[in-house]
Amino acid sequence: MLQPGNFGQRVGQYLHMRDAPASLVTRSLRGAELAATEAWDHNPVPGLSGSLADDAYLVSLKLQDYPECELWENGKCVTKTDVRTGTTYLYDLKRDPRYVIDKPFHSVHFYLPQSALDGFARQAGERRIDKLVCQFGTGHDDAVMRHIGAALLEGLRRPAETNQLFIDHMMLAFTAHITRTYGGLQRDGQLARGGLAPWQLRRACERLESDLGGSMSLQQIAAELGLSVSHFSRAFRISTGLPPHQWLLRQRIEAAKQLLAVRDLALAEIAMSAGFANQSHFTRVFSAAVGVSPGVWRRETYGGPEPET
Repeated sequence: MLQPGNFGQRVGQYLHMRDAPASLVTRSLRGAELAATEAWDHNPVPGLSGSLADDAYLVSLKLQDYPECELWENGKCVTKTDVRTGTTYLYDLKRDPRYVIDKPFHSVHFYLPQSALDGFARQAGERRIDKLVCQFGTGHDDAVMRHIGAALLEGLRRPAETNQLFIDHMMLAFTAHITRTYGGLQRDGQLARGGLAPWQLRRACERLESDLGGSMSLQQIAAELGLSVSHFSRAFRISTGLPPHQWLLRQRIEAAKQLLAVRDLALAEIAMSAGFANQSHFTRVFSAAVGVSPGVWRRETYGGPEPET
């Protein structure tokens, strides 16, 4: 089985890319790993793509038109199709899908192993998903996938600023969407009605606040509470009104505000102490959440000049 940690490298080889693209990996479903990567090349090496044959699916969000794409399956050319920007394609890797590379390409690729489908269905108490609706060469106008892809592109392009909680959350949302839309899995309404027990909520918040950088995974926290990742994420949102990564972001902002009261602390120091990757990351996130930059907020709230950075 393809190792998601090497997913970027494998995609690079598959598409004959000169440099392997970075990838984001989650292990939030027990026994299964998922990955996402951005692949683009404005001057590609021409020829038939390589092989990613595996017991898994490749879900591809296209970010660039690719007219007259020649598609191969199980070693044979089967069709030509015009690929449009914004469409989503599903490929069953057991059928060894390939295509002729003869023009620039740009996509976000998601690796979804069968074991992840099995694990998600098991957590939802549903039947096993034997296969996804996966008609080779058929694109889907999928607004949810466009949203997930846009969110993960930010993470792929700013890996230092992307915490594990965010990756876990987005990849869990991706898996839920794919299983329900293309696998026929039903939404579990019963679990969605109840939040966490008071002790579970308290413990979860304590664990999140102890790691403002967000390096802890959803699986670690859920396991401590005796819950599946999907149940924990759903119940936490019901209890707090926010998914874990957004709740943590709010705590970062509040911690930063408290530190901004200390006049001799530079913004760079505050950024690191509050769990941000750097001062630029801190300024961008704080400004989006509060409406003004940290420096302006400090002056308006406490007055006086900024300390040296």
